Amino acid sequence: MKAGDVLRLDRAASVQFMIPIAVRVIRRLDWPTYHGWCWIDCYQLDSRGHAIARRTLFVQPEHVRCVHAGG
Repeated sequence: MKAGDVLRLDRAASVQFMIPIAVRVIRRLDWPTYHGWCWIDCYQLDSRGHAIARRTLFVQPEHVRCVHAGG
């Protein structure tokens, strides 16, 4: 997971995503957390790929699906 990656987040990534969302990663944060989890700064995207909200999310990287790798 790196800046520019577009990810699909669903219940596998975290139970908070009952309805899947797409996000564009700004950065992965170095905040302390549980093993197998991380914090990311990102923009939530609408169906056209436009940013609609900036969010800081707690996810399991192993279960995040990258739909487009950033630069």
